[in-house]
Parts: sequence; structure tokens; C-alpha cells
Amino acid sequence: MQTMPAHAAHHGDREIETLQEFDATVSARGTLAGFRIQAVDLTDRTRELLATDTAGAVFLGCAMREEAAVKIRADGALVFPPVPDLAFDPYRGLLYSPDELFTGLDRGYEQTPDALAYAWFQRTKADGDIFASMLRAVHDDAVSDALDELLRGTRVVGVMGGHAMARGTEAYAGAARLGRELTREGFVVATGGGPGAMEAANLGAYAAPYGDTMLTEALQLLAKEPRFTPSITAWAAAAFEVRTRWPKGGGSIGIPTWFYGHEPPNAFAAHIAKYFANATREDGLLARCNAGVVFLPGAAGTVQEIFDNTTPNYYESRGEPTSMVLVDRAHWTEKLPAWPLLRSLARERSMESRIALVDRIEEAPQALKRLGG
Repeated sequence: MQTMPAHAAHHGDREIETLQEFDATVSARGTLAGFRIQAVDLTDRTRELLATDTAGAVFLGCAMREEAAVKIRADGALVFPPVPDLAFDPYRGLLYSPDELFTGLDRGYEQTPDALAYAWFQRTKADGDIFASMLRAVHDDAVSDALDELLRGTRVVGVMGGHAMARGTEAYAGAARLGRELTREGFVVATGGGPGAMEAANLGAYAAPYGDTMLTEALQLLAKEPRFTPSITAWAAAAFEVRTRWPKGGGSIGIPTWFYGHEPPNAFAAHIAKYFANATREDGLLARCNAGVVFLPGAAGTVQEIFDNTTPNYYESRGEPTSMVLVDRAHWTEKLPAWPLLRSLARERSMESRIALVDRIEEAPQALKRLGG
């Protein structure tokens, strides 16, 4: 089973994203010249900052004492101070974790950092404030950077599907088994990070290190709160109950957006790349699925994802086409006939050998392998 890579194994790019990395760099190199230090609290590192060369360094959202800031500016470093009273850190160096986004859930979802960031987004997106839109753009870029660092050298399979799929249904259990099998095969599962089919696939990845009993019991526990309406608090609490009972789950990625603020992220993705801009999120999610995408039955959002993924495969704008597996023949040929259009587009192009339609979710991993996922 492929494990998620340890963070920052690959920092030839001179980025420092934790206090541990800061201390290790100062002691090993004796200089911070030219480094990028991202969202690290340096309040207790004044002595080190005063004694170390920081010429050409950039400090992004690092808390520090005034005397340290004056000295490093005099060195020629750029200092972007933390933005006060903001519900999120625009300069963050790492992806979110479920625990971080859902901090304070016991007081109600409305109090969590996830809900507060959405409330800020709602307040600021209508007033056309250049400062707010800059903060959103800086944040989303920092998230993309962290995502690329985490996924370097991994084989990512996307699982796309609707948020409407309820816990406690056979479809939800099937999506969970799919996520589990893909993870056991050594893939990193990536989803849109929300409820429904997305949560089920992330749950499956989480269940990968455990035996069958765990998934069966987890599905029963979750079925008590089938949907995120009427109460996101109760829905999320059920997921954390599963995580508390089985704390050593497998890793996967969720890539949600505050653009759909009514739709919370799920707690089973170990790493959450949450974006303000849905277009950045959609494109980023599909672009990173280098080992293929499985499309479960969904509505308009999933149809959009099928054709967002088809376009670069058709033009080969990202290189060789990646595999696409559509699940549920009746859904994709009768209810929403995306398959006939996809097949027509693929005809006599190299992507033709990289698309498949299967009846049952259990056939998806085999189809991916057959297509060269």
C-alpha cells in the first residue's frame, strides 16, 4: 500500500514551513539567505533571527518581535506580516487537516474555522474589495503549492461523484469499498472532499489498513446521520466518532471549496486542500489525477468534471491521456447520456483506448488497470 509521503522530503526549493525545519536549517546552514519562510511563528526565535543572515529571504505571515522584523528588513528580506483578525491563514505552508477545519465542533459547526472562513468569504465576495480578493488568491496559491509538495511522486486516482449519495445506502458502501481497494492497490485517492460519494471514497481509503469488520461497523455508525442536512454538526460528529474508534486510518486527499459553502468538507480525507475559487479547485483536482479518474453517478457537477477531464485528454495538453472509468451504464447512457458523447469525442484519438463504461462499482479498479491506470 502506498503511504502518503512525509511532508517536505523534497525541499530543494528552499521553503521552510515548520518550526522544526526552521531550527534544522539555521543549525545546519547558518544562513537563511534566499529562503522562503511560510506561516511559521517565530516569536521565540528572536535571538536566531538577529544572529542569522536573511538577505533575499521572504517571510510570509510569520509572527515575530519588532526588533527581529526591523533587523531582517535591514538585511534586505521581504516581510509580509500576518493579517490580523482573519478566519484563515493566507500564507499557510501545509494543507488542512479535518481536526483543524473542525476545531470547536462540540460548540456547533458554526463556530469552526471552516464555517468562519465561509462566513468571511460571504461577507467579502460581494463588496469587490481588492484586499480580500488578493488574500483569497494568495491563500489558494499557497494551498496549491502545499498540494504539489505532498503529492510529488505519487499515483493519484480521482473518485468523482455527487454530494447527494446518503450514508447507509448500498451506493455509499460501494464507493467506500472502491476507495479502500484503490488505496490497497497503492494509489492515493483524491476526491472533491465533500459529503456523499466523495466522503465514501475518502472513508474507504481511511479503512484500508483495517479488516472488513471495521468498514461494516463504520458504515453502521455513520448511517445514524445519513446527510449533512439538517445538522452539519451531527453529521460531522458521527465521522469523528468513527475516527476516534479507529484512529490509524489510511491517507487520502480531499479538494473541496468554500464556493459551495453549504457543503462541508468530510473528516476522512487526511489532507484537505480547500479553495475559495471553485475554478482553481476543479482544474487542480483533475490535473493531479495522474493515474486516472473514476466517475460515479452524479448530476451536473459530475457531468462537468467528465468533460473538464475529457478536454486535456482530447488535445493531449497535459501529455498522454489519463484513464477515465464511468460507473453505472443506465445512468451514463440513459439518465444523463454523457457516455455516447465521450465515446464520439474519443473516436480515432489516443484517448479512445483510455475510456471505459462499467455496470458495477466493483468493476472499476479492474477497468482502471486494464486501461493502464
